Parts: sequence; structure tokens; C-alpha cells
Amino acid sequence: MGLELYLNLHSQTCRAVHIFSKKNNIAFEFKFIDLLAGQQFSEEFGKVNVLRLVPVIKDGDFTLGESVATLKYLACKYQVPDHWYLADLQKRARVDEYLAWQHTTIRYQGSRIFMFRSLLPALTGQPIPKDRMDEALEGLRKSIQILEDKFLQDKLYITGEKVSLADLVALVELMQVRESQPA
Repeated sequence: MGLELYLNLHSQTCRAVHIFSKKNNIAFEFKFIDLLAGQQFSEEFGKVNVLRLVPVIKDGDFTLGESVATLKYLACKYQVPDHWYLADLQKRARVDEYLAWQHTTIRYQGSRIFMFRSLLPALTGQPIPKDRMDEALEGLRKSIQILEDKFLQDKLYITGEKVSLADLVALVELMQVRESQPA
């Protein structure tokens, strides 16, 4: 049995795993999970991942259901080019530092904006109050400023020379915000 990826490409974390796998020629079977239909809550999917979240990978009898852990696993198992998840301990620690930080900052703020611009208005038929949207945008602005000042520091990539897992995760999170902007 080959590698299976349970994904929905509307999810930024799924996009990161998908882009990484494609870019590194990692063969996999794509298993689409329809989040809008609630497929993640089905009994069948619960047998794949009791957390009921995507992305999920199944590699033979091994199952993993967290995006950052999945990216690291794939980088190590498939021995992708070093720039993705560097052997240099200090550079790898920079990648890990960003990946740990982004969950409660860029991802959180970006997800709020996506929810405020897209999901909640669609569900309720009402726009989010301006003060709540302004607060979310300010939180994202502050997070992006930290990304630039602390992690990028006038470099093109977080580790300096080439794209890493940290850069890919940052990209898909910021794509989510961009995609939710009003036309």
C-alpha cells in the first residue's frame, strides 16, 4: 500500500502538504475530504483520524494527522533537498521556531479574517461588525510585522538561502487571507 494523503485544498495546511509533496515528486494517492459536507465527521473518516482533521497521511500502517508533523515526516522519509528541513541544527531550529510560533499568530489571525470575510457572512447573511474586522486585521498586521522583523530580517527566506518548510507554511497562510479578500 502506497502513501495516501487525505486533503481538502481549501485548507491552507492541506495545500502546504500537497505543494510540498508535488514539488518533491513524492508519489501519493489523493483522498479528497469534503469539509463543507462534513465528511470529516463521518464514522468512516473517524477510523482514519480520530481528531477528524485534515491533512492526514497514511503510510502503510502508519497514520499521522497534523500538518507540521506531516511535513517534517515527509521531508525526512523521502530525503528531499536539504533546504526544506535543514540538517544544520541551528537552521533547522529556526524552521522549527517559526513552525511552532505560526500556529497562534499568523495562522490564528489569518483564519479569523477568512472566517470573518467568508464563512460567517455566508452562514449568517450578515457582515461582521467593522470593529471586529479591524481588530482582526490589526492582529494580522502585527503578526506579519513580527514575521518580517524577527524571522525574515531583510532576507528572502526564513533560513536565508532557499525556501524551507517554514516559508511554505507562511506562504499558504498568507494565501488564505488574500483569497478571502473582497473583490
